[in-house]
Amino acid sequence: MKYYQSEIQLKPYSRGFHLITSEVIDKMPSIKKIEIGMLHVFIKHTSASLTINENADPTVRIDFESHINKMVPENMPYYRHDYEGSDDMPAHIKASLMGASLQIPISNGKLNMGIWQGIYLCEHRDHASKRSLVLTTFGN
Repeated sequence: MKYYQSEIQLKPYSRGFHLITSEVIDKMPSIKKIEIGMLHVFIKHTSASLTINENADPTVRIDFESHINKMVPENMPYYRHDYEGSDDMPAHIKASLMGASLQIPISNGKLNMGIWQGIYLCEHRDHASKRSLVLTTFGN
C-alpha cells in the first residue's frame, strides 16, 4: 500500500458553498497512481466545512446557503462567542453540522463519485481568509 499526503491552500472564497473538486484533483496527482484506494480530505478550520453534493446545478449551492442560514441564524441573544462578529458562532455550528473531512473511493486512478457529485467547500464566514486542506491518498 502506498500513502501520499499534501497540504494545500485554497484561495479565499466568499461565504457560500463552492465546488472544489477540480482543485483537489489537480493538487493531488497521486490519485492517478492508485488502482484501488481512498482519498481523505480534511479541512484545518473551525468555521468552514466540507461536503459532497450536486455538481451541475448551481442553484443547489444557493439553496444550501439559504437553508443553513435559516437553520443556524446570526445574532441570537444566547450566543456568547462573538469575538469576530455576528457570523462567528454560527460559522462554528455550521462547520460542526457539515463536517471537517471526507473519504472518497479511488478506482482506476479516478475519484469514484457519482456523475452528479462534487466536493464542496462550505464557507461560513463573511470575510474568510485562505483555507488549508490536508489531502491524503492511500491504496494500491
